[in-house]
Amino acid sequence: MSLRIFYSFLLLIVASTLQAQVSFVAKVNKQRIALNERLQIVFTINQDGDNFRPPSFNGFKAQGPSQSVSRQWVNGKSSFEKSFTYYLTPKHTGKYTISQATIVVSGQRYTSNPIDIQVTKAVANPTNGENPDYIANQKIHLVSRISNKTPYLNEAVILEYVLYWENGVRISNPQVNEIPKFGDFWSQEIDLGNQLEPKSGDYKGRPSTYVVYKKYVLYPQKTGKLRLNPLSMEVPVQVPTNRRDFFGRPVYATANKTVVAGNTVLNVKALPANAPKDFTGAVGAFNFRVSQTKKSLNATESLQVKLKVSGTGNLKLFKLPTLQAPNTIEVYDPEHQEAVRIRNAGMTGSIADNYTLVPQFKGKFSLPNLSFSYFDPKQASYKTINAQQVTLDVLQGPVQSQQNSTSNIVSNKDNSTISKTVNKSLEKHPSVSFQFIAQEANLKPKKEKEFFKSTLFWCLLLLPLLIIPLLILISKKSKSLANDIEGNKARRASKLAKKYLSAAKKNLGDSKQFYVSLEKTLHNYLKAKLKIETTDMNKENIHSILNEKGISKQAILEFKNVLETCEMARYTPSTLQTMREDYQKASNVIALIDKQL
Repeated sequence: MSLRIFYSFLLLIVASTLQAQVSFVAKVNKQRIALNERLQIVFTINQDGDNFRPPSFNGFKAQGPSQSVSRQWVNGKSSFEKSFTYYLTPKHTGKYTISQATIVVSGQRYTSNPIDIQVTKAVANPTNGENPDYIANQKIHLVSRISNKTPYLNEAVILEYVLYWENGVRISNPQVNEIPKFGDFWSQEIDLGNQLEPKSGDYKGRPSTYVVYKKYVLYPQKTGKLRLNPLSMEVPVQVPTNRRDFFGRPVYATANKTVVAGNTVLNVKALPANAPKDFTGAVGAFNFRVSQTKKSLNATESLQVKLKVSGTGNLKLFKLPTLQAPNTIEVYDPEHQEAVRIRNAGMTGSIADNYTLVPQFKGKFSLPNLSFSYFDPKQASYKTINAQQVTLDVLQGPVQSQQNSTSNIVSNKDNSTISKTVNKSLEKHPSVSFQFIAQEANLKPKKEKEFFKSTLFWCLLLLPLLIIPLLILISKKSKSLANDIEGNKARRASKLAKKYLSAAKKNLGDSKQFYVSLEKTLHNYLKAKLKIETTDMNKENIHSILNEKGISKQAILEFKNVLETCEMARYTPSTLQTMREDYQKASNVIALIDKQL
């Protein structure tokens, strides 16, 4: 019985030891790969560990790791697995050994097994397993499509950027990294609006889905070989793996794919040399029309003449013909109008110049014929369109013959004859709204005295020399005044006395207020001059202090009398004359004391 218990206990220990054994292994999807294939290597451990360190991967370019953890419970038993996955791209052919990786579990370091890999020459159809980046690289494509790689100068070229993704992968929210710059082209992006809808197609014979992501119309402004800068996009790609979810659906892995396209060279041809004289650079297919709002009107009335070019081509890149008219018709600067849209074929619509004309004389007039020339790139030739001539019938107004005679006189007579003829013409035809060009300007030279060595020049030059000494004296005086503390106090006391004297003067006629103000003036003056407090302000102290200061007895007596007068006047009425006399006495005694202090 005891042996049975012993063996059972021994088997339990062995089982628990086997269950707790750490397994750390490395596996590859294949040990022989081509130079243009990729190798998948997975390091797996059955216990949770830390400080994983991969091998050096000599001879390979490594991408990763992608880490995954798996826990399972089956019949009450648990299992754990942590894996580190790398994708390796060989650099050269030959035989390589992937060395051991290390990891720490419960304070103990474990190593994986080394693996030998044979790298052969590149093959025509490489396989790379489940690497999402490789699959994305093989199944996502950005292509630039050019409508014409050999256009003429100013001929429209349509540039499209088409994004393809093959069946089996998904994309979401592509972002443009860098928008191309078209330095040698007039360019305009075509608004695709709601046209960003995926469509079914094929890429190099393989079923794919595609969308036109960007579209531009370009008009080359130079001849020769012009390079288009590429467009770069970042595309999030979802790639299916061999794993399945709970419902049996494939699990997708996400990879970011950067795609670039558009590094294309255009060979721009120059226009033929036999261009018509009125050619201004129009390239495309156009119509030209001249219209007028009136054919008959009176002099000084206005009409509009419109020159309009419509069609498809570089409508914003050339000038319309210029309307010419006789000097008897006043022509205003044209109002330019554009109604141009950017379509799949380039610019389409119309441009126009709207002229306002005002005839000045009666008669029938015809404007010079107008024509418009353009280059047709499809037929590789110049085309010229002649417009209908503009004619005017001016019913009422001055007679043109008078103006003609005046013009003849201007060319054959002297200035005096010109003036007489012009004046007569204006007297006869006051409705004429313009004057003739003056033959003599009668300009007089304006003499200006030079500023250099002038009186103003010497005054401005010597002025700083006179100002500097004055500023020095003012500065010294300001400093001395600032340092004279006693003097400043005396001046403040004098100002204070004047302030109260002025208040007393305003109260002349009001006996009580006048003598109150006068008494305050005398007290405040002595407080400032003799530096005594209000509590010491009595007749005896005032008399002794003034005596100590060396004030004459007469001044002390007069000061005392004025104070007594103020005290008595509070209880007895005083006349205006008496108040004026007391005011003058107070002023005199303050001045007298001020001289002796």
